Amino acid sequence: MMEKAFDYWQFFIDATQQMHAPLYTKISEGIARDEEMKALAHTVRKGQPPANILLAAVHYLLLKGASDSLRQFYPNLNGGRRIENENPYPHFKSFVAAHRTELEPMIRTRITNTNEVGRSAFLHAGFRALAREAGEPLQLIELGPSAGLNQMWDSHGVRFRRGDACFALGPRDAPLVLDVELRGGRAPPFGPTPRVASRVGIERDPVDLGDANARDWLRALVWPDHISRFTQLEKALEIASHKPPRIIAGDALALLPETVGTLSERLPVCVYHTFVTYQLSEEERAGLNHMLIAMSLRRPVWRLGVEQRLNGDVPMHLYSYRDGIRQKSHVADCSGHGTWLEWRD
Repeated sequence: MMEKAFDYWQFFIDATQQMHAPLYTKISEGIARDEEMKALAHTVRKGQPPANILLAAVHYLLLKGASDSLRQFYPNLNGGRRIENENPYPHFKSFVAAHRTELEPMIRTRITNTNEVGRSAFLHAGFRALAREAGEPLQLIELGPSAGLNQMWDSHGVRFRRGDACFALGPRDAPLVLDVELRGGRAPPFGPTPRVASRVGIERDPVDLGDANARDWLRALVWPDHISRFTQLEKALEIASHKPPRIIAGDALALLPETVGTLSERLPVCVYHTFVTYQLSEEERAGLNHMLIAMSLRRPVWRLGVEQRLNGDVPMHLYSYRDGIRQKSHVADCSGHGTWLEWRD
């Protein structure tokens, strides 16, 4: 029996439904039936997701003040209202036609360097599990950090909620607190936040947080239905303005060995990434794994990865590399935007 061909647009529509984004569900359903619009979306750079780039480019122009009937459908721009009795897609198509000259270069050149701050909640849990195994203080290297907002995961508070119970992690006076639904019967590691000896990101296209247009592109990548994500992003940007993340510009796979080489061999080092490796080729993903195996012949190396699968699942994996041997643990399942976590380990 032949396998069913992968339908990218249906995959994205399913994702918008799972993540409760009805505006993007309706617009994506319209795009999926529109060959001309799909052709425009698929002019993105190699490895970039067409739906995210097209939708973000339109959102960017609206955030910049473009006046159009389409604006009335965006909850983050209309005061939180949801228009249920009218299809937004004809308005979307009309907007694209009117602004095509501005949109085309953005679609061809932009990348989805989303910096989803909600994922810091997963890092709180994952790094606690790592510290329990490897010790601390941790030396952290983030691959593909975008603007580096999740480098400051331990500056953000987390409230894990299960029914009426609440489990708080992080600073009590944190300016940004992330609320996360805790699913399943197990709980992630609690206790003190692991100490961090050093932190750095390696990013091919780092976001200049001093550039207002770059900050607006970060905002444009947030889905309009998710009002709380805009609030989280604004608070994280404010924190970063006082505590700029350290990011090395360049190819992560090329620079990783040198970066690890600058770190103390007496302290645990962890390479981590969230929603990054899907942009790598199969050969590059294998190359990362082989690189860490080779490094582990000199010193133990850990890796924490949160990456989405084609079936929509988002597992968190914790890897240890020792003496050329890799061990992999599926420690949790979570949502892509940081709204829920189910601990498995």
